[in-house]
Amino acid sequence: MLLEHSPPVRADTGLDITLTINGQRRELQVAPWTTLLDLLREKLDLTGTKKGCDHGQCGACTVLVNGTRVNACLTLAVMKDGAEITTVEGLAGLGDRGGSNALHPIQEAFIEHDAFQCGYCTPGQLCSSVGMMNEGHATSREEIREAMSGNLCRCGAYTNIVDAIEDVMQGAGR
Repeated sequence: MLLEHSPPVRADTGLDITLTINGQRRELQVAPWTTLLDLLREKLDLTGTKKGCDHGQCGACTVLVNGTRVNACLTLAVMKDGAEITTVEGLAGLGDRGGSNALHPIQEAFIEHDAFQCGYCTPGQLCSSVGMMNEGHATSREEIREAMSGNLCRCGAYTNIVDAIEDVMQGAGR
């Protein structure tokens, strides 16, 4: 039987998670339905990761989770508790040239090869490129194009993107 004067029920919807984001350990409380993309952009002000389609079809939200590329718009933040997340803001720290301000070789190659136009897709393209190279499967231009097919560029900079990736994979960008 429900009492007329019973106190309201408070739903505690926050879950505690710990993520290492761009090398910094973060203890966070998130709602169970919060995507990794929304956590990064709205709660942590890491706005380099872009919201494109919000359906996992464009790749603008690609980040690295434990070195593997992931569409952050399709991933609940709570699913990645304990993971290491790298966004475009943290790629420079992964470069092998030393110092946290040194660009990652793929960032340098994108600049050198003019592998962007408007730049909206570039953060996702960069993270996806690093993830693809970590996977080690793409060894030819055709395989690079196929492996990067989940990242759309509406400006059509695909040839230059492949050139930049190929350059880094061959060691010229290092």
